[in-house]
Amino acid sequence: MELESILLPGVNPERPFLIAGPCSAETEEQVMTTARSLAADGVKIMRAGIWKPRTKPGGFEGVGSEGLQWLKKVKKETGMYVSTEVATQKHVYEALKYGVDLLWIGARTTANPFAVQEIAEALEGVDIPVLVKNPVNPDLELWIGALERLSKVGLKRLGAIHRGFSSYDKKIYRNLPQWHIPIELKRRYPNLPIICDPSHIGGRRDLIQPLSQQAMDLGFEGLIIETHCDPDCAWSDASQQVTPSRLKEILSALVIRDAKQTTEDLSELRSQIDEIDDQLLEIFAKRMRISQEIGTFKKEHDMTIVQTDRYDEILAKRISQAEGMGMNPEFMRVVLEAIHDESVRKQIDILSK
Repeated sequence: MELESILLPGVNPERPFLIAGPCSAETEEQVMTTARSLAADGVKIMRAGIWKPRTKPGGFEGVGSEGLQWLKKVKKETGMYVSTEVATQKHVYEALKYGVDLLWIGARTTANPFAVQEIAEALEGVDIPVLVKNPVNPDLELWIGALERLSKVGLKRLGAIHRGFSSYDKKIYRNLPQWHIPIELKRRYPNLPIICDPSHIGGRRDLIQPLSQQAMDLGFEGLIIETHCDPDCAWSDASQQVTPSRLKEILSALVIRDAKQTTEDLSELRSQIDEIDDQLLEIFAKRMRISQEIGTFKKEHDMTIVQTDRYDEILAKRISQAEGMGMNPEFMRVVLEAIHDESVRKQIDILSK
């Protein structure tokens, strides 16, 4: 993808690139009150959902095109840029007609290549920044595919929004961060700006600060934070919105580290990592050879491959050992499960011959 800057004139090029505003445009008064507070604190780009895709029908699904008139008024009165989500060609045409400055594609839309293609075709020949949220499910190729569809029609001012991934196992977050996925996206496209959406990842306003800091520590270019003049009374996603004054506190507390600092001083430590990785590979190879020998023994004695009691014993013992060494038990579980899966695969190969 051939990329150009998503920065708009007058927007501070230093991190974080910030987009803030309510989840939904609800009333003209709510939009303007929020906008005035944000503008007074120096925010340059306001967001507001005009069309809201809901999981089930019957909920508030946005005010529709009427809200675009309010965003136009925001631009005229405060001088801020305005942005909104688009999910159809009609949304694109309406947003452009009212002078919206930045668009983003939501997670549900990103997961639908047909919808993304229609949006791309509607934007062909238009010079406007477009941000693409990650799909609902953790599928990096689907995320990249959406960006490529936009790139193929000539859009160059592209960026990505990391809003986390849906999971039945919610735990603390509304959407699991799975940081390794946006990190891999950045590895493949180093010049692609990635914006973090801590509001949707956390789902709770108390998580916005730590998630924003994590995003900055990982070198993300910016943040998109849901901000409402009266969050508790918001018509959608009330629990994950903050007041403009709280947003100001969050931003003031952020530690912005130097993303371009040289890492030459780490060469000795990295050399040690390389050496340990070589040793790990040798140990893994040796372990797999033993697994193959076990597979041969099981074949000769008509034994089943998976011995659940033995597997449970290994998991419990090794995870307990890892905790004692200061390692994350969940990390150890993932490693052991991956090793076990590969061992089973090798033994299946032996029995099938």
